[in-house]
Amino acid sequence: MDAKHVTDATFEADVLKAAGPVLVDFWAPWCGPCRAVAPVLEKVAQAYEGRVAVVKLNVDENPVTAETFGIRSIPTIALFKQGEVVDGVLGMAPQSFFTEMLDKHLEGAVVEGGS
Repeated sequence: MDAKHVTDATFEADVLKAAGPVLVDFWAPWCGPCRAVAPVLEKVAQAYEGRVAVVKLNVDENPVTAETFGIRSIPTIALFKQGEVVDGVLGMAPQSFFTEMLDKHLEGAVVEGGS
């Protein structure tokens, strides 16, 4: 399963107005650490399918969204809930970090439909 790619044009609908939590990977193709964390995020996307959407935003191609959220360094992985950043990490992190972060924010939450 590949993470969905979002853009400046789709960010509001796909992330800010999403029914459930969305994990956003702010990345760029030339970024080595971004490429290194991608397989970890794919595993997270599979493990949380139907509960958390995992999407990618290329900061070079979508500067408006990156600037809006103050993305100065990549990779930045941010967890959005109800249109707000509630958690995240700058740089690489192991799968266990994302699992703990998501579990903390999903306690008691039921996401209908998923994506």
